[in-house]
Amino acid sequence: MVTANISDLDQVDQFRRLQSTLRDRWKTIELFDNSEADILIIPSLSIDQRELQKVEGCEHYEERLLFSLIRLRNPRTRLIYVTSMPLHPSIIDYYLQLLPGIPFSHARNRLLLLSTYDSSLKPLSQKILERPRLLERIKQSLRHEKSFMVCYNSTFLEAELSLKLDVPLYAAAPDLQIWGSKSGSRQIFAECGVPHPDGSQRVWNQKDLAVAACELWERQPTLQRMVVKLNEGISGEGNALLDLRPIMNLAPGEAGTAQRIAAISDRFATMRFQASQETWANFSGRITELGAIVEAFVEGEIKRSPSVQGRITPTGEVEILSTHDQILGGPDGQIYLGCRFPADERYRLELQQLGLQVGRKLAQKGALERFGVDFIAVDQGSGQWDIQAIEINLRKGGTTHPFMTLKLLTNGRYDLSTGLFYSQQGRPKYYIATDNLQKDRYQGLLPNDLMDIIAHYRLHFDSCTETGTVFHLMGCLSQFGKLGLTSIGDSLQQAEDIYNKVVKVIDQESRSDNQDSLSFSDYAFPLIWDGHSQ
Repeated sequence: MVTANISDLDQVDQFRRLQSTLRDRWKTIELFDNSEADILIIPSLSIDQRELQKVEGCEHYEERLLFSLIRLRNPRTRLIYVTSMPLHPSIIDYYLQLLPGIPFSHARNRLLLLSTYDSSLKPLSQKILERPRLLERIKQSLRHEKSFMVCYNSTFLEAELSLKLDVPLYAAAPDLQIWGSKSGSRQIFAECGVPHPDGSQRVWNQKDLAVAACELWERQPTLQRMVVKLNEGISGEGNALLDLRPIMNLAPGEAGTAQRIAAISDRFATMRFQASQETWANFSGRITELGAIVEAFVEGEIKRSPSVQGRITPTGEVEILSTHDQILGGPDGQIYLGCRFPADERYRLELQQLGLQVGRKLAQKGALERFGVDFIAVDQGSGQWDIQAIEINLRKGGTTHPFMTLKLLTNGRYDLSTGLFYSQQGRPKYYIATDNLQKDRYQGLLPNDLMDIIAHYRLHFDSCTETGTVFHLMGCLSQFGKLGLTSIGDSLQQAEDIYNKVVKVIDQESRSDNQDSLSFSDYAFPLIWDGHSQ
């Protein structure tokens, strides 16, 4: 976990007092969303940098919060957006052109872009703290009685930045981030009675991990597989699958505990790691630094990976924002690739209820702002689904920016009674989104090239019909051939058709003359997805 100098009790108390001004300033959700405000966006990925490096193109993920620019549709809002390296001007222009009813120049005058000009592998917040003149410029640019700061995730770096700038941080306090870890999530689920797979508490070495896995196996003698998770892994990249079937002759009742522990310990080196370059030598070292848990793998013929998103306001209200069916990939379907909104109608209302239970418990702990809960849903037949909670995210996640893009563009509302989102015209809206449209053939495409393609084929979001595609992570495109997009439609089928058209067009435009045309169906997300993943 990332730490900084804010450690003594006086500083912690100062941070809490500063954060409490948010509660005094905005008494309702509506006022908070629509008030005159200066919003400081610090999209720092303040997480373990070695784990972060498992995500290709992670150096451009500071762009994921650029949906916040759509907040400039409120003519009384001002934004300061800070990044490690300057953003391409056409990317900024792209977002500002999305604003309905706001002159481009008016929005641009209310946006201040700042950069540390530092591409090193350090969290952005740390880079800002190391630059006193940049800190002072940020501070002088803000109307402090009307300012607040938002971030990707909250650590002691963000807390120190909040104190130095004298700007309250709208996020869970750093000392509460434990509830967004793998072990902390399991504790929250237990405390609020939300079903979750059997598993262990956090352990710190291979020996204790083998003991915890053995104890889990003894509680569930028919268990075939387990998941080993680094306590602070992200997007499934810190997971590994432990297959027990090759050592079933040592199952409980067949052999002694000591034999079982030794066999499990030997099996760790053969685990299937979800991150492509991961090895047991590295993974085992990470356990001593981050801790790990072991958890029962949820088996099932037809499984989904839904999630629910909510927020806790400064006044302690818990609001459910959305539900999604996540699209997962990787060796065992544990890597986040994208999502569909909303989640399947057969379980989305149950997800909302479970999300409220978790949100209320987090609010009791003092948490603030975004939270998300990931689940596994197994089809039991006859319309019944067994739903198990997997983990909590106390940060912005892969489902945050597509939903906020939809909400800010349409100014619509989420209906708890149906789990649907309605535009101001009363039309339900659907989308498919991804952070991981990635192909080698896209490498070399510049942001301006993408803009040309979008304009020529009219792929952009149409504010009249409120359908089309919004692009993000455009900075990843040239070097990594990676792009994010959210395709919005009036039905899930229409959203998929829009998404598939985008993929087909970019494929065609990036095909060299000596390349054979590739099968479009290889790259489309299937509308009905029944995976075998956890």
